[in-house]
Formats: sequence, structure tokens, C-alpha cells
Amino acid sequence: MPFLWKISARWGIALRILLAVCAFGWGECGGSHHASTAAATAGLTINKQPVYFVKRVFDPAGPPADMPPLAPGEGAECSSAFAANASVEGVAQPWDATHATVTITHVVMTLELKITIWTPLHSTTQVMDHEEGHRQISGYYYQSADKLAERIAATYVGQHLNVSGTNLATASQEALHKIAADIDEQYNRVLNPRPAQVLYDSITDHGRNKVLAKDAAAQALKNAAVETAGM
Repeated sequence: MPFLWKISARWGIALRILLAVCAFGWGECGGSHHASTAAATAGLTINKQPVYFVKRVFDPAGPPADMPPLAPGEGAECSSAFAANASVEGVAQPWDATHATVTITHVVMTLELKITIWTPLHSTTQVMDHEEGHRQISGYYYQSADKLAERIAATYVGQHLNVSGTNLATASQEALHKIAADIDEQYNRVLNPRPAQVLYDSITDHGRNKVLAKDAAAQALKNAAVETAGM
């Protein structure tokens, strides 16, 4: 009799018999956010969480322990953490006591972006505007993150995995767990705002020149997109 295993790459393993469905969600955190969005097509569910945004002010003489280290030449920072969590479901059909074929039936991805702007006490408007430019770039990439996740996850639905072992349930779980981790890794690799962020710092000289932050962010996004397309 076939079984359905749902694997979460980050939150552990849950076993469900036949077509039991396990749904999950995240509560909203404090800070600035918008309504979460969810997209579902055949075999896919993409949950894009609202952006979590907070501003933190620090004393340069004694920065808080949870503050990321500043890069050389930087006096402020915009920290953007993109994350994806994939869960994969599949039906396992045994051939014999030690071999089975697992068919991937459903992929669920939950996406999030956490942005923290760190500025020193008594920051100038120019410094704050510069960090807002970094925030604008991160937000731009997150706008279409659900579409990217859907394209990636769709390539896995319907795939067949051959597994073997004395415990087919464990072997099937491990195979689906690896697929979930592969999906997360591919999403994080393709969704890469770093070239645009680096270009933005180059255009603005890390916020030290008089180029408007919003104009520099738009230019960085445009040029980074052209460079990526030409690769």
C-alpha cells in the first residue's frame, strides 16, 4: 500500500498515511509588514510572508551584541536576510521489501525577508537615505520571489526517486528531505541581490557622495539586471 511522507527541511519530519494533508503557517512578528500572500497551483503551494522591517539605533562606542559587524568604511548598515523553507510530499510505491519508487506530489515553500537598518546615534539624513536605498533593492528582489520559488519548485513535482534500504519509510523520508534542501539552496542561489547592492555602494561611494539614493538604487537594479541577462 502506498504511503505519503511529508518532509520539512528545517522543521523535522512528519509521517502521514495515504493522502493526509499537513498545513502550516507562521505568525507575524513585530515591526513593519504587509499582508502575506499565497499562491497555489497543481502540486505547488508558495507562501510569501510579509516583509519584517525594523530600524535600530546604536552607539558606535558600544554597539549591541546582536548587531552584525560593519564592513570596512561603513558607519551604518542595512541587513537583509532572505530565507526559504521547502517541504516536500511524495507517495512511495514499494517494489519489494527493500526497494521503492517515491513520486513527488506536492512542494510547499514558505518565503521570508527580514530587514534591519542599523544607524548610529545622531545620523544624518544622507546616511539614513543611503540605507533606505539598500532596503529598496532588497524589497525589489522580494517582490518576485514567489514567482521564482514557483518556477524552481515546479521542476520537482512529478519526479520519481528510487530508494532502497531495510527501512523504506526512513529511506523515503531522507530522499524527500534532500530534495527539500536542494530546493532551498537553489532558491537562495538564484535570488541574489548582492550584485545590485555592491553596484549601489559603488555608485554612491557608500553614501558619501551627493547622488540621490533612490536614483542610485534604480540605476543599480537596472544595470545589475542587464549584467545578469548577459551572463
